[in-house]
Amino acid sequence: MAQRHYEDGIVSGRFSPEDYAQNFSDLHPALDTHEARVEADRCYFCYDAPCMRACPTTIDIPLFIRQISTGNPLGAARTIFDQNIFGGMCARVCPTETLCEEACVREHAEGKPVQIGRLQRFATDAAMARGKRFYTRAAASGKKVAVVGAGPAGLACAHRLAMYGHEVTVYEARPKPGGLNEYGIAAYKTPGGFAQAEVDYILSIGGITIEHGKALGRDFTLAGLAAGSDAVFLAMGLAGVNALRCEGEEADGVENAVDYIATLRQADDLSKLPIGRRVVVIGGGMTAIDAAIQSRLLGAEEVTICYRRGKEHMNASEWEQELAAAKGVTIRHWMQPRRVIAEANRVSGIEMEYTAIVDGRLIGTGDTLILKADQIFKAIGQSFDPAVLNGGGDAIVFEKDRIRVDGEGRTSMPKVWAGGDCILGGDDLTVSAVAQGRDAAESIHRSLIA
Repeated sequence: MAQRHYEDGIVSGRFSPEDYAQNFSDLHPALDTHEARVEADRCYFCYDAPCMRACPTTIDIPLFIRQISTGNPLGAARTIFDQNIFGGMCARVCPTETLCEEACVREHAEGKPVQIGRLQRFATDAAMARGKRFYTRAAASGKKVAVVGAGPAGLACAHRLAMYGHEVTVYEARPKPGGLNEYGIAAYKTPGGFAQAEVDYILSIGGITIEHGKALGRDFTLAGLAAGSDAVFLAMGLAGVNALRCEGEEADGVENAVDYIATLRQADDLSKLPIGRRVVVIGGGMTAIDAAIQSRLLGAEEVTICYRRGKEHMNASEWEQELAAAKGVTIRHWMQPRRVIAEANRVSGIEMEYTAIVDGRLIGTGDTLILKADQIFKAIGQSFDPAVLNGGGDAIVFEKDRIRVDGEGRTSMPKVWAGGDCILGGDDLTVSAVAQGRDAAESIHRSLIA
């Protein structure tokens, strides 16, 4: 990572254009054909495939790796897309170290798993680069389905329904489709506009219309959608950001990490994006890690992640934590925010309180320290606002502030399914959202042809 003189405060342009390009280059360069064949040959092709069982979309991993090893990357891509139409993005952003690769027999035998994620990228990139499309629409069914949200769950559902010949309209509040893949993933994981290229690839099947700038509860109601459609799939994700709930939180320089990442992802010129000299990130998940690393890549001199529990409790994987450390991020555990310190309403620091677990409960110990900061990012989770369901809200059953669904994604409201982060059990993973969208589409299709 490039090093430059650090000015005080929140400023932009700390690096040269070449430095920004280097800092935000591809985290994991693609394998070439020889590298992919060599890596594929490491697979044992286990008959019980623990890697496949660990994948939320149950891709036949041994099969697609064998297809790569025999020189058939397009066949491998077809095997992947049959289960996960977002196979290209998942190859880049899935926490494979805690899913398929953690389950790999070579991981347990040697501590070095087969690089399943990179092999998946090799295959899916080959198909997209050659414009190879494996799916065509069935004859028009005459059925209309409304999908709320053009993220991974919504588009995975829409694609599967379009395959069956149903007409799908997707309502998306933002200017671009893709959801968190477009707005919430670290830029160094998906450079080169890949998120939109993948969306275009998915939409090429036809039969899917996206209406942008349309938000549920503002521009239309759930009851209205249900009345005008044969089925509805809710995949609007999480719009709210949890508050720090501490004194001084409204000071200038305290920002939502998800909003900052979205701004970064849409920036045409990273040199114009202001970043603090000393940045503190509150949280322990992937959003916290992504915000912290990208702060360093933009030019922050000191970046500290503060998490209220221990290292083993962080939602971010150990690999991601190590990546942050390698980029110069300091991670401090067992501390929670107590007070944002401001001068003339501008952040100058944050008072943190040490925490401990006593009788199974997390408590503040009363001991504090002050960290200097000119920018603070909140990354302590997002929330779902049931009010957006508007007139249909009374018919939807919630649990723990999420939509409750059955094993097929059905909600308590007739003709309405849901998936992704807005449902109970959503885990903030692209791959899980894709699985839920795909499976809901199968359930919707069965109901439409019954």
